[in-house]
Amino acid sequence: MARQPAPKSDAAKSVDAKAAPAAAAERAPGYTHRYCHARPTLPRRFGPGVSDDRASAIHAVGEKWVNGTVLSYYFFNQPTDGENVVLADGSVQFVSWVGAESQKEVVRGGFKAWADLGIGLKFKEVASRDQALVRIGFMAGDGAWSYVGRAILDQASDQRTMNFGWNLTGDLDTAIHEIGHTLGFEHEHQNPFSGIVWNDENVYAALAKPPNSWSRQKTFFNILRKLPENTVQGTQWDPNSVMHYPFEAGLILEPPQYRTQPLQPAGGLSARDQTYVKQLYPAQGPVAGLPELKLMESRPLNIGAGQQVDLRMLPKRSRNYEIRTFGASDVVIVLFEDVNGEFKYRGGDDDSGEDRNAYLKLRMSRGSKYVLRLRLYYADHAGETAVMWW
Repeated sequence: MARQPAPKSDAAKSVDAKAAPAAAAERAPGYTHRYCHARPTLPRRFGPGVSDDRASAIHAVGEKWVNGTVLSYYFFNQPTDGENVVLADGSVQFVSWVGAESQKEVVRGGFKAWADLGIGLKFKEVASRDQALVRIGFMAGDGAWSYVGRAILDQASDQRTMNFGWNLTGDLDTAIHEIGHTLGFEHEHQNPFSGIVWNDENVYAALAKPPNSWSRQKTFFNILRKLPENTVQGTQWDPNSVMHYPFEAGLILEPPQYRTQPLQPAGGLSARDQTYVKQLYPAQGPVAGLPELKLMESRPLNIGAGQQVDLRMLPKRSRNYEIRTFGASDVVIVLFEDVNGEFKYRGGDDDSGEDRNAYLKLRMSRGSKYVLRLRLYYADHAGETAVMWW
């Protein structure tokens, strides 16, 4: 069964609407760091027929995008964009999601930092929330957070998928970090290969205090919880990753040097961050060089788990077409239309963990150019998965 979205929060929630200290102050000696909290979603549930190997393969890339996706993003900008919050005195106050232009510029700089690596994902700012996959708010007191990877597709178009709850001036790393979550990356300090042994009660106590004021549940989810081994890249820990929190001395027992000194990432995208994102989303060549999937042609997918194939589709008539994969496999398929070099999302399907094959039925137009992208999670037998359109 596919992952289900997490339950929505109440219309009025309790936050400190005035909490927005500057990043520079937060990083000064003697101050507690203000942390991002990744937005949880309900985990994928699989039926009894899904083997451990198959479930592991799905988890490994389940929240990652098909390479070549254009991640359109939008900043909330209307006076009605916001929500009611319950303040400490019990009163209810409307708090806006709209941010200052200077704050938007920092976030744009975060997208640019990822794009400048030459990866296969593209980022485009759009003027309408209905056109956007990523919808960004600046709700003070609500912390910095993002849903992870394709989980943003489960959120309604009038809801945020990312938030920045404090002043980002001089804090580009927070923007890069949240965008990293949107690309499908989890917190590096939760890497099961890190060897970190926490002083659990010190961590709970530190995060319960301002400026974070986290519950034990939120602290466990974002810090103490170890990620499944099949969701991280390789077996190396990267303490300099932009996806790693800084930690004050006394919160970590092992490695022993962090008992008496803080763990402070170097800042920016580490060398391993750059290598990993380029492996997952490699730069793409021209669409004209892609192989063509001809009508009524059954084409084998000779790729391994986690790999992707891109195919051109050139319909000769304007009508409804069907696209389907075949074989015992788990595949996500996404169809884009190439409109003067800009790729428009036309549809997608994900059959992972289900007793069916990925399938699309939609109208395509004569003379238009389309690109079908398929990422394989798992195949029961190599070379026995294929795709066809008719």
